[in-house]
Amino acid sequence: MFRRFALTAVFLAALPAVAFAGPPWISIELPANPWEPTTRGAFLVVHAYHHGIPMAAPISGTAEGIVNGQRRSITLDFDKTDRSGVFALRNQWGNAGRWVLVISVSQGSHADGDIAQAVVEISEQGQVTGVSVPTSAQHEGRFPRKATRAEIEAALRGDR
Repeated sequence: MFRRFALTAVFLAALPAVAFAGPPWISIELPANPWEPTTRGAFLVVHAYHHGIPMAAPISGTAEGIVNGQRRSITLDFDKTDRSGVFALRNQWGNAGRWVLVISVSQGSHADGDIAQAVVEISEQGQVTGVSVPTSAQHEGRFPRKATRAEIEAALRGDR
């Protein structure tokens, strides 16, 4: 009986490590559902996952823009919704200029391997012209990674 209890305790102690093994994933939904009260009026919706399971992980981001020839950077605020792992993003950057949103979902120690980013390109007319999730090839497939400064600048220039 004690042996079974000890094995169960060891298994349960290992569960958190297994549950969070591997990187997170991020996806962008747009347009936001106007009939859902928590996303009504949002510019876009962010989904955070661990493998295929929605997770309420920390979400952060910046809006990088050029308005009237001036470079701008704005820290973004995200609204929680009534669904786990789903966050609404409202327009905090205004209607002028060209913008790139760099949105991150992180887990664990926030090391590069624990972050997935989405890069959302917005035209001068305020329309989303592209969404990408940077990845790198690893022995088990493609895994999310942070966007490089060069990738963000190329997106802002419309060179992608």
